[in-house]
Amino acid sequence: MYLTMFLSSVGFSIVIMSVWPYLQKIDPTADASFLGWIIASYSIGQMVASPLFGLWSNYRPRREPLVVSTAISVAANCLYAYVHVPHSHNKYYMLTARALVGFGAESSVLDQDAEGSVDHVAVVAINFLFFVILFVFAVFETIATPLTMDMYSWTRKEAVFYNGIILSVVGIESVIVFMVVKMLSKRTGERAILHGGLLIVLVGFFILLPWGKKLPNIQWQELKNNSIPRTTSTEMLMPFWSLQAMQLPSNHTVEPVGCPVTQSWCLNTPMIYLAQYISSDILIGLGYPVCNVMSYTLYSKILGPKPQGVYMGWLTASGSGARILGPVFVSQIYTHLGPRWAFSLICGVVVVSLLLLEIVYKRLIAFSVRYGRMQEENC
Repeated sequence: MYLTMFLSSVGFSIVIMSVWPYLQKIDPTADASFLGWIIASYSIGQMVASPLFGLWSNYRPRREPLVVSTAISVAANCLYAYVHVPHSHNKYYMLTARALVGFGAESSVLDQDAEGSVDHVAVVAINFLFFVILFVFAVFETIATPLTMDMYSWTRKEAVFYNGIILSVVGIESVIVFMVVKMLSKRTGERAILHGGLLIVLVGFFILLPWGKKLPNIQWQELKNNSIPRTTSTEMLMPFWSLQAMQLPSNHTVEPVGCPVTQSWCLNTPMIYLAQYISSDILIGLGYPVCNVMSYTLYSKILGPKPQGVYMGWLTASGSGARILGPVFVSQIYTHLGPRWAFSLICGVVVVSLLLLEIVYKRLIAFSVRYGRMQEENC
């Protein structure tokens, strides 16, 4: 099971870093907004499959849903590998392939033996917190490649390569965090660690806000008479643009780099410095695994010995819902309003989750503890 989850995660990491360049290559008509739907389609399939596989694993041998989900995942990945073959509508083939990959990704929904009732307020609260955790991370992984291409004028190849390195380092960091958290939770408890993890994620996105004065480089190849937004800042920069455009190479095969002028915020939003981006990666890479593992741990303890297949299916479905809304949200907000609005709203969402955690803090206890207290009260 560990090997299965490891290989699944490796495949997901490869795809998530390269999906934007791949989409641009197979279908030039696709824009950053459609990228959000491509990434969200994985989670749409996952959200549909989660409750079904959870229910299936409660009443049938675990091997059946595992074999079926793995077979669907293999077939869907083969389809994804060949979406460049059709002569048209390639982006929709990619959308379908990613949805099927998500549908087949439910090999992690398993069951346990059980009895008793649970605190449904705590269950709903953890589902919401898990939604927020997956939502903010979906935003982070979706925007990484477009953001670095816009801010640092990286080519598609450079963005995939450098972000792949960063993601690898964050993965190593996560492994260390998992080991440390296991020992730390025995001393402080899961609730306090979850609280700390959310605070770290909040600081990570706060750092990612544009703070400087330097503007990103403009993607000159996108300059067309009818595509330049007519703003005051545009009119002021027009002489400079004209001068630079005269210096452009005549070779149109050169890949355009920089922040597309069609994104009007590129003209007035300061760039996010590379040091900011890397610092944010480190903090989010620290906070996300903490929140993720503590959410699962608390959820399992709250459920107690009750059959957890369906409950885990709903938890996965809430996470899938987050991975649907996150990419769509960030692709729309980022494209039209820029990183300042996108990351400010994310900070607001994390603050709301911290407030919710404070409200339900005392209810997030293990089933055995709650059951023991109920027995004492009855006596």
